[in-house]
Amino acid sequence: MKKVKVLILRTAGTNCDLETQSAFELCGAAVERLHINFLTNNKDKILNYDILAFPGGFSYGDDIASGKILANEVKNKLGDQVKKFALSERPIIGICNGFQVLAKMGLLPEPKLFEQVSTLFYNDSDKFECRWVYLKMEEKSNCIWTKNIASIISLPIAHGEGKFIPKDKKLLEILNKNNQVVFRYSTKDGKEASYPLCPNGSIENIAGICNKKGNVFGLMPHPERYVLSLQHPCREGLDGEYGWGKIIFQNAVNAVKS
Repeated sequence: MKKVKVLILRTAGTNCDLETQSAFELCGAAVERLHINFLTNNKDKILNYDILAFPGGFSYGDDIASGKILANEVKNKLGDQVKKFALSERPIIGICNGFQVLAKMGLLPEPKLFEQVSTLFYNDSDKFECRWVYLKMEEKSNCIWTKNIASIISLPIAHGEGKFIPKDKKLLEILNKNNQVVFRYSTKDGKEASYPLCPNGSIENIAGICNKKGNVFGLMPHPERYVLSLQHPCREGLDGEYGWGKIIFQNAVNAVKS
């Protein structure tokens, strides 16, 4: 059987692309990491892949705002191809800086709209936050990336601008109504988290969202940093060899195969 093909888009400042590649390869995918400069000269190459990933890091040093420069560059140079990819219901993931990029180019929360209506802003603590957090899975979420995930999982975060803010209450209502909220920061027993377990002050503790179809997924925590059980300091979450992040990547690969 032909392997699922994954494209990881990188640029100056991207620093989680190798971990993301390893995670997908662990799930049996064939992965290429390509610089945006190459892709802008080969625009239609994007459509040759089954999955598109925007990894974490500090693209262009986050000099204007986290992910903003890359978001503008992707939208202006590759927007038609990326939108077509999303609307074909192929899986797309944005992790940390990648989530910031997806939100600021407007691919989330709705690719058809393709307009920025939410952002990831400075943490309430006004400093970089780095720790393991608990995430509560929304039971009715239609995200293809999070099937068979436990109600509470643990993943690491590492960001300075992770506060999710929708443009208004109406959008927040839409996200909740359409089951587009995927993860919320929580306590270990699933209760509402406060700082430091909610590391950034996100509205309604939102840690990750998807589009209405469930194929485009953005989250601030790093699933690629917990694909093996040994990567967790307390071995929490899963018995045996793998971590919760492995299931997230495996779900996307399996979705393509099916």
